[in-house]
Amino acid sequence: MSRDPQSPVPARAEPPGQPSTGLPSEALPLLSVHAAVVFLAAGFIGFVMGGLVFLSEKSVPKAVAAGLGSFGLSVPVLHKLID
Repeated sequence: MSRDPQSPVPARAEPPGQPSTGLPSEALPLLSVHAAVVFLAAGFIGFVMGGLVFLSEKSVPKAVAAGLGSFGLSVPVLHKLID
């Protein structure tokens, strides 16, 4: 079976048995850019607050509690601010 010389050559051959899932060819991201920015900013705030508490109190449990608390409280605030 020969190819017609006037027909265009396909740019990329697709595998014959590839099922169509309806999704784009690239995988969907785990987090949106908005969520990633919010979590990064909240992590930075929690790290800074935990470090400041550790420097003032010299207590690791208090520093961890302050860091986690400030992270948790800053996530909803940053979510509303960064939109």
